[in-house]
Amino acid sequence: MEQAEINDMLPFLLRRENVARYEDGKVVIGDRRKYPFEKSFVYCSDVEAVAQAIEEMVTQGGGPANAALYAMVMKAHQSASESSQRQMEVLEAARHRLVHTRPTNTALARRLERAMQVIRKALDEGKNVESTLLTWFEGMRDENYKKYASAAEFGASLIEDGDGILTMCFAETSFLMALAIARNAGKKIQVYTPETRPYLQGARLTAPSVHELGIPVQIIGDNMPAYVLSQGKVQKYFTAADLVTMDGHVVNKIGTFQNAIAAHYHGVPYFVFTWDPDKTKPNRASIEIEERDPTEMKFCRGVPTTDPAIDAYYPAFDITPPHLVAGVITQYGIHSPYDLHRYYG
Repeated sequence: MEQAEINDMLPFLLRRENVARYEDGKVVIGDRRKYPFEKSFVYCSDVEAVAQAIEEMVTQGGGPANAALYAMVMKAHQSASESSQRQMEVLEAARHRLVHTRPTNTALARRLERAMQVIRKALDEGKNVESTLLTWFEGMRDENYKKYASAAEFGASLIEDGDGILTMCFAETSFLMALAIARNAGKKIQVYTPETRPYLQGARLTAPSVHELGIPVQIIGDNMPAYVLSQGKVQKYFTAADLVTMDGHVVNKIGTFQNAIAAHYHGVPYFVFTWDPDKTKPNRASIEIEERDPTEMKFCRGVPTTDPAIDAYYPAFDITPPHLVAGVITQYGIHSPYDLHRYYG
């Protein structure tokens, strides 16, 4: 599938230029906090601004990795007049700051480490770091979209005509492309998306994106999936994953696990899209779950929902064990969560 065809198939939020871009020495990030009410962008002129944008949920899912890599390009531009040693120091400091914006999603850390390898090689060879890093990243990004399309083909093959599909949070590129491919094949499908409190990614990001594809979608409350499943409306459960361990544990937005339990109880298979399992995360014990400011749980879209004196708790992700996962979808195929080491070990 060609790049233009892939881009045309995607909804507004997932097109390359709307996720993040490098423009006039600044990082431009699509502001998902304001979507779908506004199609706006945040302009960042330093690494700290990008880091704060990631932490403040300007972007999420696969977006932080793109924003962070562009931030490294920007920092390379800003430090170009420094010695090679000094450039390495400031770029390593930038990498460290950006990695810690997302402790659970290790894809960000892995891509930034690859960026550092490109930077070291460019400095050793006396090349311009900014242009070398930008060329490398945008080439990798284009290849990644082809890999998303490959995974989407496998995902679409699991969708049957008449399927009801449950998802959680914003499952991003491969999931939306799988829906588009199924639609193009003439399959009639219905999507159900929980609203995903407190940031409402399901209501604000997933539902409008599915609707933009011309596919019927209904928003449901985060506490409704079990009942909807019991009505026989759902035949498949799909999500993305922020992390998959080598032994098949799936880490995704909080609420994914309870939906997987309900789906399993009702005989509905759960399939997860992922880039690949993380070889540095062998098992559940190796996972670090991001715990966000509990104050965020006492608000919804800036509106207080309870007495501010009451305590709260906000783990941003949960962990679904492999026995609840029917298959892990990657660019290479659909794998058993118990067999990942055979392909990625």
